[in-house]
Amino acid sequence: MSDESIRRYTDGRVPEPGIKHLFSAENRFQRRLDVEAALAQAEAEVGLIPEGAAAAIEAAARIENLDMDRIAEATATASHPLMPLVDELTRVVGPEHGEWIHWGATTQNITQTADILVLRDAHRALKRHLATTLRALSKLADSSAAVPMPGRTHSQHAVPVTFGFKAAVWIDELTATVDRLERLEDRLFRVLMGGAVGTFASFGPQGRAVERGVAQRLGLGTMPVPSRAVNDGMVEFVVVLGLLAGTAGKIGKDVYTLMQPEFGEAFEPIPAGTVGSSTMPHKRNPQLALDMQSMSAQVRALTGPALESMLHDHEANGGMTALLEDVIAQAAVLSGDLLVRLSVIMSGLEVDEQRMRENLALSQGLMSSESLMLELGERIGRQSAHEIVYDVAQAAAVGDASFLDLLLQNAAVREHLDPAHIRRLIDPSSYLGESVTIARDMAQHARTVADRLEFRAEADALTGMGAVAVDVQEDGLSLTSV
Repeated sequence: MSDESIRRYTDGRVPEPGIKHLFSAENRFQRRLDVEAALAQAEAEVGLIPEGAAAAIEAAARIENLDMDRIAEATATASHPLMPLVDELTRVVGPEHGEWIHWGATTQNITQTADILVLRDAHRALKRHLATTLRALSKLADSSAAVPMPGRTHSQHAVPVTFGFKAAVWIDELTATVDRLERLEDRLFRVLMGGAVGTFASFGPQGRAVERGVAQRLGLGTMPVPSRAVNDGMVEFVVVLGLLAGTAGKIGKDVYTLMQPEFGEAFEPIPAGTVGSSTMPHKRNPQLALDMQSMSAQVRALTGPALESMLHDHEANGGMTALLEDVIAQAAVLSGDLLVRLSVIMSGLEVDEQRMRENLALSQGLMSSESLMLELGERIGRQSAHEIVYDVAQAAAVGDASFLDLLLQNAAVREHLDPAHIRRLIDPSSYLGESVTIARDMAQHARTVADRLEFRAEADALTGMGAVAVDVQEDGLSLTSV
């Protein structure tokens, strides 16, 4: 992906997601060198190559030791994704030990395992952004738990909800995505180290030991069948990102709609100096919400090619491998761009409580017809009550009289409900159900999930500095580097 293909004019309004650089040629090459070094160490441990060779390979396997121009020229000539890198590393290591590089491995053993290391970093970045977003949503759900607003189905007034309830819906789907991202880790973060077709033939009887050694050094798992045709874990990652994009796109669409002047209920933050239109100075456009909708469509569209990449014929198909490489990079980068925009919106969302109450009043009590119908139904039966209230509601919707006035004039209603009771029943703020409780429960759930994600991120950071001790205390978990 070129820089131009993913640059947007709104990038200056959001933090750098920290994912695009992971897919740079330099970082991906370094990860391939990391895998080659781990392979050499694992092979030396079981006696497949000399220990001196493994030490020399490990010492040389740094991108700054290699001539990248030489690699680029050789790649153009050889038309191969890895051999020019192997040849250059062989040159740097020298004739005594260089011939032991890449012993028994096939290209995809190195490139796919390296890409898994890149994906692990991208996966961690995405979870950090989700933690930030959930932290912001928890505050939003709490602060607006009891703020009534129109609930809408089919874009029409339904029954009242609270804005906190709407935020709870967003939390529910985002935390489900977190769960999916965590559950796929064992299927995704695995070395592919089975040789040409996955039988370990080139490693001899030490194949599984080599695989375990590489996995241990890289902090990855192993595959039951290390076949190059097995890619469902990576495909699952793209599909989960598609689900994440669906949720984020839906939230973006909600914000986009709520910002319309006819609604005016909530607004993404718009910093001073932001220009909405080159010709209409008054415009305050939902730029980030629009970004989210377009990015959501792009990520969701990538799930199709990802699933298509599973159709390997026999033991491997390089076309399917290349297809998934491109798709997974695009999906990860776009998902990071999408999440930072969602985080910025949720952290600074402006909620107009007064406008929500005004919009509640637009129907003049019609949106509480269910409440009145159920109360009346307890006295005369649900279906009979529905027919009576339906007739009154439709007359109010198309006529000049208000719903309340027509109810007060209806003999069947007046026979069973006094005027004060009728007024209470059609007051939208009195028919919120469990909106407030649900909002507050989900706010707490968002905080709990954010805490866990942040704890895991701290553990991942400490893992690179040494062993990690986990201390379970009454007030939560703590980590110590030991």
